[in-house]
Amino acid sequence: MNVDVRHLRALAAIGDEGTVTGAARALHITQPALSRTLEQLESRLGVRLVERTTRRLELTDAGLRLWEHAHRILRQLDDALAEAAAPAGSPRPLRLAFAWAALGRHTVPLLRTWREQHPQVRVEIRRLDDPEAALRRGRADLAFLRVRPQENTSVTLAELASEQRLAALPEHHPLAGRSQLTLADLADQVVALCSTAATTGVELWPEGRRPVTIDVPGVDEWLTTIATGEAVGVTAEGTSHHHPHPGVRYVPLADAAPVPVYLAWPPAPAHPATADFVRLARHHLTIHNRPA
Repeated sequence: MNVDVRHLRALAAIGDEGTVTGAARALHITQPALSRTLEQLESRLGVRLVERTTRRLELTDAGLRLWEHAHRILRQLDDALAEAAAPAGSPRPLRLAFAWAALGRHTVPLLRTWREQHPQVRVEIRRLDDPEAALRRGRADLAFLRVRPQENTSVTLAELASEQRLAALPEHHPLAGRSQLTLADLADQVVALCSTAATTGVELWPEGRRPVTIDVPGVDEWLTTIATGEAVGVTAEGTSHHHPHPGVRYVPLADAAPVPVYLAWPPAPAHPATADFVRLARHHLTIHNRPA
């Protein structure tokens, strides 16, 4: 099966851009050349990868799977070439992704310890809307997740800790002075749900007692919506450490199930320091969560 890098780059660009025009522009080639490359790839594989419409290109199920593999393969190739060209003893950074809050209060101590023990390997942290997808596509070496991936997802997991759920309230809200709350206290409130955080949904509340919700696109919008009094929120404890806000008060929820915190990485680690980081994270969380 004669498939080469240009075929993978063509499919990656088509999946990313959604149009022949955009993909050809991203690759700096002509549209006819891109179309021929795609047709070649489909012919050699014997499967349709892209459904063509008048305005957009949609990846088929097979195309979507290969698109993610293509991203990972191309990223690994680019990393290997960059590593070969780098001065000896200069490994590329270890890329660590998270959506909202990394490890909460443990993040900075963990990264400081890593820097002390592994000064030659810099950790590059990235806040991404979908860190799990970044792992699958080779954009990250490790990711902190607060939702367990589906069983058929090709990532390896270590559960590091669990975090208490908190209510996030406007600072002058009548409930903001309480030492703790219950989900029932929030059932009559408008609750802001963020599209990049899957730990909170109406299923936290029993049917018949579910609050009205509004959707917001990101953490900054979520915080602003709460601070201005438009809504309240529910989040994991790590958010209060990574996203303190002068207009938002975080209050523990007594009856909400805790949120698990996972460290995830590809089955075939892309960075040689992956195992060392996983080992340190496990040790750090074990030591610092040990009962006094």
